[in-house]
Amino acid sequence: MSAAQPEQDFHAGEMAAQQRWNTAELWDTARRQRLLWREIPVEFHSRLEAAPYFFLATSDDTGRCDCSFKGGGPGLIRVLDSRRFAFPDFDGNGAFMSLGNILRNPNVGCLFIDFSDGARLRVNGTARIHASGEIVALFPGAARVVLVEVELVVPNCNRHIPRLSPDLAGVGPASGETR
Repeated sequence: MSAAQPEQDFHAGEMAAQQRWNTAELWDTARRQRLLWREIPVEFHSRLEAAPYFFLATSDDTGRCDCSFKGGGPGLIRVLDSRRFAFPDFDGNGAFMSLGNILRNPNVGCLFIDFSDGARLRVNGTARIHASGEIVALFPGAARVVLVEVELVVPNCNRHIPRLSPDLAGVGPASGETR
């Protein structure tokens, strides 16, 4: 896994907050290498592909935000390589809030939480929507697929994550059912 570059790790607002609340000194080179990655480590690929859901944060070109739950059961995510993953867009309420935002601003944040052990992984990147081609063929029945180019991966500790056990019976891309 490759660590983020120091000058690119944090924007001015994040650095100001770290200074204000006395955490800037925590972010030495070793911590940055341990917690700020530019790719998804291979050992996380199968975990992401087994994820039955994740949370997708988007915003439009004026900064108006949206966060949505993306579900579909294991197989929802396909890791193409350490710098790219894809997921299908299932028709929901027809508002296309996430996709509409991606059309205006491709920056996305994805939060993966495994409530069985509390593991969390944040993946930020840029997204593109595909309506045809090989990428869509990865998800039979999907009208559209979102491809994410990874820019930053941040593992989080499992503190404060409740332990839950989801009932995934009948849920999955193959079944066409979502909850």
